[in-house]
Amino acid sequence: MAFAGIVTYSFRMPASRPNDDERALRPQSDSPPALCTACEARHRGVCGALDGEQLAELARASHLQVIEEGAELIGDAERVESYSNVLSGVVKLTKTLPDGRQQIVGLQFAPDFLGRPFREESTIGASAATTVSLCSFPKSTVERMMREQPQLENRLLRQALDELDDAREWMVTLGRKTAAEKIASFLLMIARNIAPRAAGAGETASFDLPLTRSDIADFLGLTIETVSRQLTKLRIDGIIRIENNRRITIENVVRLAGRAGD
Repeated sequence: MAFAGIVTYSFRMPASRPNDDERALRPQSDSPPALCTACEARHRGVCGALDGEQLAELARASHLQVIEEGAELIGDAERVESYSNVLSGVVKLTKTLPDGRQQIVGLQFAPDFLGRPFREESTIGASAATTVSLCSFPKSTVERMMREQPQLENRLLRQALDELDDAREWMVTLGRKTAAEKIASFLLMIARNIAPRAAGAGETASFDLPLTRSDIADFLGLTIETVSRQLTKLRIDGIIRIENNRRITIENVVRLAGRAGD
């Protein structure tokens, strides 16, 4: 789950013609759509609160969208018209001050729900940190189903509470941990969301960094030089491998967790 992402937002989606995946998403009966049965959001996300008939109803109003890296998904004070489940990729959440300064306040991963129910306008911005696949549905449909299906509202509440716990943990990271511990904590967070099975079992985990060195520095309150220096130290110590400046392989998750102060 994402930290500092309790208030998350929907995305504006340009109209597009249905592709094969979208046709598979829309069922002809009240059985779960084919794509939904293999979707992480169906089993670990908010859609897990819905039965086959309810899922079919939501799927009939849904559409899939692939967003390229760097594209803005929503800006501050924009009208909220839809919500989304992240199917793949990483979404970057940002807050912009009146003078134009911007701070990264969170990341969203699959199968996170992107949306703040019952709010008319966004108060943070969101962009695709990597190429992102989304399953999106109208705001009105989800809010009606929440009123009619208490289990869906309960699932969203539990996700919000989980994200609140994550936000509090991240406050400790930013406020009390050293630069070395911050970098290790950041890599662990990415691994646990992008490669959860490997990270959870203490195995080797590989992933592409979803943020640039500059963004990582902004996110952690460090300088770019410090980020590079700490990554290099982890590489020299044999805890990670770095390829093409962005591909990270964690050789020893247990040692990395120790460096993070966990």
